[in-house]
Amino acid sequence: MKGHCLCGAVRYEAKRAPIYSGFCHCRDCQRATGTGHSCYMIFSRVDVHVTGELRTFQTLAESGNVSIRYFCPACGSQIFASGPPDDDQWTVFAGTLDDTAQFEPTNAVFARSRPHWDRPTLPVDEYETLPV
Repeated sequence: MKGHCLCGAVRYEAKRAPIYSGFCHCRDCQRATGTGHSCYMIFSRVDVHVTGELRTFQTLAESGNVSIRYFCPACGSQIFASGPPDDDQWTVFAGTLDDTAQFEPTNAVFARSRPHWDRPTLPVDEYETLPV
């Protein structure tokens, strides 16, 4: 799977399929995307090769954990997210894929925060918070 930011300055390639993928309805994702959810895929960091400069923004997530968002400093596209700096996983945002048909969501997390106007049309497992 390959993808890039809006201007093309940041590119990535994932060498394996995502560990899991879906829709996140947490308030942070809503604010970061300007809509009701983000479309995410989780990969092991060792399986994702990145080129280009990334900037970060760090906050505490709804779960209470550190959340870091990575974006292109030129165009502002959000490309990745992760937990603390030593997190061994990347969240890759599906809208940045070169071929968005490769995104196969399997779940919806933080459904408790989903706006009434943002309902999935695909049958996916739903969780009020994060699955245990």
